[in-house]
Amino acid sequence: MAFTRRVRHLREEGAYVVLRKAQRLEREGRKIIHLEIGQPDVETFSNIAAAGTAAIKNGKTRYTLPAGLLELRETVAEVVGSSRGIAVDPEEVIIAPGSKPVLFFPTLALVNPGDEVLYPDPGFPTYEAMIRVAGGKPVPVPLSEERGFSLDVDAVARLMSYRTRMIILNSPGNPTGGVMPASDLERIAALACERDCFILSDEIYSRLIYDGATFASIASLPDMKPRTILVDGFSKTYAMTGWRLGYGVMPKALAQRVSLLLTHSVGCTACFTQYAGIEAMTGPQDRVERVRQEYQRRRDAIVAGLQEIPGITCQTPGGAFYAFPNVRSLGKPVDELADYLLEQAGVAVLPGTAFGSRGEGYLRISYANSLANIEQGLEQIRQALGRLS
Repeated sequence: MAFTRRVRHLREEGAYVVLRKAQRLEREGRKIIHLEIGQPDVETFSNIAAAGTAAIKNGKTRYTLPAGLLELRETVAEVVGSSRGIAVDPEEVIIAPGSKPVLFFPTLALVNPGDEVLYPDPGFPTYEAMIRVAGGKPVPVPLSEERGFSLDVDAVARLMSYRTRMIILNSPGNPTGGVMPASDLERIAALACERDCFILSDEIYSRLIYDGATFASIASLPDMKPRTILVDGFSKTYAMTGWRLGYGVMPKALAQRVSLLLTHSVGCTACFTQYAGIEAMTGPQDRVERVRQEYQRRRDAIVAGLQEIPGITCQTPGGAFYAFPNVRSLGKPVDELADYLLEQAGVAVLPGTAFGSRGEGYLRISYANSLANIEQGLEQIRQALGRLS
């Protein structure tokens, strides 16, 4: 079958490829420790689930406006405005079924064929996919271990051209857990203003940051809100991955265009999930903090355990729930290494190449799993690599 150029390049996300392999082994009776999926191992918080259930019982199962329930948009405007120190109008807020549409649709609305979009490599694979679907030219910007996996601002300056339309940021980042320092954000902001381009800031892990650090959004910097698309959601912070609920904050005119794209694609976001989202944002936040503290304990354990395995080094990530260990000295391509660990160790991890060519030499390991499973997984990895050597 002949497909159009806009979809020919699309590939599966690496996480789903590995998950399918792992589930095949489980059907054969194997016990697999899942450290590949970026999904909280806790259940959706009980007050949020109750709000969603109550919404269904109360008949909140009808169409909503494509941009989302006004009550939720007002809530997002208030919470985002308070947390980022900016004024947000509810008409600048778009609600979507997950955060991916709020990444994808602004890109479709702003990027013309031939426009260039800078994005992090290694980075979330949807970035490159959506740039290509829009007809844009993906321009990968290296994330280096030496810089704590922050975007290389000098490289950004070199790679920008008169065709640069957008720069994508992701901090804390997937797959590295890297957090961009304020000084890097300030330099990126200056470049965006100088070259008159947009920033798409993926802030889905903004509540998962460690060691007493505070989250910084580029939208908070002077003159940046009018040129920033801020993307966030409920999946990671509130353990709501299956509820499919995300949001974007963007200039009002762009929000109107994105609303039209939602109109002609998904129609609207499920009504009852939006009521659950209101409860998530306005209800008690102590559970969020307890889970964050638990992730930090797991992070410390997984980094220490990886460092003890011969041939592996690992930086301590500043956010999200991923470790990104360097496995170059093992002398094996990481696609093969990830397959080996799944088959021989019974541990599902992702090759760094699932996130771009600069992921070669690294694995992504999620610590959104129990401490017991993490410790068991590390031991099985250590034993399997011992047999490999």
